[in-house]
Amino acid sequence: MSRAFLKNESADDPVVIPARAPLPPGIANYVTPQGLLLLRTELDELEIEHAQAQTNEYDDSERTRLLALLNGRIAALNQRIATAKVVDIHGHPQDEVRFGATISLRSRNAKVENADRQLTIVGVDEANATHGRIAFTAPIARLVLGKHVGDLISLRTLQGENVMEITAISYGEY
Repeated sequence: MSRAFLKNESADDPVVIPARAPLPPGIANYVTPQGLLLLRTELDELEIEHAQAQTNEYDDSERTRLLALLNGRIAALNQRIATAKVVDIHGHPQDEVRFGATISLRSRNAKVENADRQLTIVGVDEANATHGRIAFTAPIARLVLGKHVGDLISLRTLQGENVMEITAISYGEY
């Protein structure tokens, strides 16, 4: 018999709460001020969605599943917010790469074209590699932390070893 004719069999399936970005055990949950704002905005949106789910005309099992999912996501988000440690970038030495820094990297390899990058080191929940925002726990972030303008780092890529120079460090507002 086709599953399409069975009555709401998925109601018995376990509710799977999507995992948040991993934070290694024993590592503080550092965030930028913008990162904390993003977490709080996400929580507000989930709470609105939760309130709407309670009043919408779902069948009972669908509503129960949706509320369980939202409750799990809200709990995980509350945990992240509770453990968040906002980093004040104003006390950082301006010539050293630290959390919150935006750095410019230039490839020193002649065979690697257009490999210049600009990266900002942020918390795990606000990281987005496509926008140049990398988590402080990422391998490249660990390579550059503590470095200065002119220092070289070596990245292993699919094309081989890529030596990059730190050409600028800045700490802008978020």
